[in-house]
Amino acid sequence: MSVARPYNFSAGPAILPTSVFEETAAAVRQLNVPGDDSLESKLSILEISHRSKTFDAIHNEAIALVHEVLGVPDDYEVLLLQGGASLQFAMLPMNLGVPGKAAAYVDTGAWSAKAIKESKGLGETLVVASSKDTTYDHIPAEATWSDFAGSSYLHVTSNNTIYGTEFAELPDSGDVPLIVDLSSNIGSRPMALDKVALGYAGAQKNLGPSGVTLVFARKELLSREAPGYVPTILRYGTHVEKNSLFNTPNTFGILVLRNVLRWVKRRGGVEAVGKVNAAKAGKLYAALDESSLFSAHAKEGSRSQMNVTWTLGGEDRDAKTKDFLAAAATAGLSGLKGHRSVGGCRASIYNAFPEDGVDALVEFMREFERTQG
Repeated sequence: MSVARPYNFSAGPAILPTSVFEETAAAVRQLNVPGDDSLESKLSILEISHRSKTFDAIHNEAIALVHEVLGVPDDYEVLLLQGGASLQFAMLPMNLGVPGKAAAYVDTGAWSAKAIKESKGLGETLVVASSKDTTYDHIPAEATWSDFAGSSYLHVTSNNTIYGTEFAELPDSGDVPLIVDLSSNIGSRPMALDKVALGYAGAQKNLGPSGVTLVFARKELLSREAPGYVPTILRYGTHVEKNSLFNTPNTFGILVLRNVLRWVKRRGGVEAVGKVNAAKAGKLYAALDESSLFSAHAKEGSRSQMNVTWTLGGEDRDAKTKDFLAAAATAGLSGLKGHRSVGGCRASIYNAFPEDGVDALVEFMREFERTQG
């Protein structure tokens, strides 16, 4: 089996829709914005001013589509920042910590662990639940969490790219503000984002290229006085006041994010996209569950629809895994190597990943098991 263009199973930066490539390539040459007769519209997105009316229209449309397509409530602030989710790990406790109150976290993988580390360096931090002892193979049931009432906030990571687990539903945090790292599953299905006090997401999984970070939050939360001195550029209030233009934004990335959200809208929104994603993941998990060679890492009930992880059995599993990955690459299946902390394999099948690519992978796995299992 061979394909003209490899199927890209990379965890991120990840696959983008073909139409978005085409629209963006045209904008790199010349924007040509309909109805915009300005000189800036005759230039490339890579060279226009972020203060121009032409970019202002692109920026504002991107924000409007975040509300319309992703379902972020209209009364929330939307910021398009830089620094990735990693910067948010520090900005959160710096801005939202409350003196005398711990910040509460659920530890479900590498990225939540990084967020916890930053929080511990800045104030009292409570880990209310963790699946570390079982190599993060499940989402701890909310009924088992330690009491977090009275905390500054409760932080969860909605989808865990490395271990392949995902919250089936966003948790109920009661009176405690819920903070969610949505980097790897935002826009993948309908979500009750009105539960979320502040959400953030690096764009490079489902929203666009690397270099843009979406932050949305209830306005009253962002008006909370920080517990101590916070550098100007690290204050949420700074970016709210300047409409994400305090410093030069990633103009190219914001254009691509807008184009991706337009694509999701054309496909029927997150409802329609979610049905396709469920079908793709269902096919791959079914193949894993029926196999005697491949075993899914994540437990049922916690399995991610975005990042499917598995290992190979047998006496020499490392050699068998190496053979599988080499054969997959030859067959045009790219980016299937699992993270070093888990090993095995990982297929990242984000919104733009085509269903026929999942079919190709399943067919390849079955043939590999038949001939080499």
